[in-house]
Amino acid sequence: MRPLTDTCPKPLLKVRGRPLIVWHILNLVRAGITDIVINHAHLGDMIEATLGNGAQFGASITYSKETVALETAGGIAQARHLLGDEPFVAIAADIYCPHFDFEQVKHALEDNDMWGNPIPLDQRDLAWLYLVKNPAHHPEGDFALHSFAISNEGEPRFTFSGIGVYRPEMFDTVKAGTSAKLATLIREYATQGRIGGEVYRGAWTDVGTVERLEQLNFPFQAKGQGKLS
Repeated sequence: MRPLTDTCPKPLLKVRGRPLIVWHILNLVRAGITDIVINHAHLGDMIEATLGNGAQFGASITYSKETVALETAGGIAQARHLLGDEPFVAIAADIYCPHFDFEQVKHALEDNDMWGNPIPLDQRDLAWLYLVKNPAHHPEGDFALHSFAISNEGEPRFTFSGIGVYRPEMFDTVKAGTSAKLATLIREYATQGRIGGEVYRGAWTDVGTVERLEQLNFPFQAKGQGKLS
């Protein structure tokens, strides 16, 4: 995303007049999820200055600062002391997913089966991932999905959206302050049959290039709609 990200952290890049991360915050608050932890490294002070404590959105925001970017799993491990003991939803700040209903994440990881019987601890899903149809820039996808079970191999394959629900214990093996990739953990536990998921079919864009950002903003700008407040 350079040169844009030389002076602006990616989560603050605007789509249709609103920073990417604010789209997520508003959708979370709409679903009643108001306790939010944001981890940041590059130009993180700008994120804190823009979002503050979250009161302007009806949220309560806490920050987990990283001197050096720790990747997704490393960032979650670093923020464990802020996340509590219950499952939590984690969202990649550089995706545009304006209509995702976060109500659904509240019941993604259940402790009981459909008959109300407790699921043994060692058999519970450790994560629930939301997958999307493979975009043109990633046609091979990330994971296969069979009856709500994530698999590393097989067909059909889908792309991880960047939205997932996780049990904190999934990150027990990641030491705080160390860099670790989320994909590595997901693939490890998928081989044990402990990663579930489903396909999200709403609007979704991985805003990973300047061109994709411009494509999202072009219809908005072309119609002369100005900026959202």
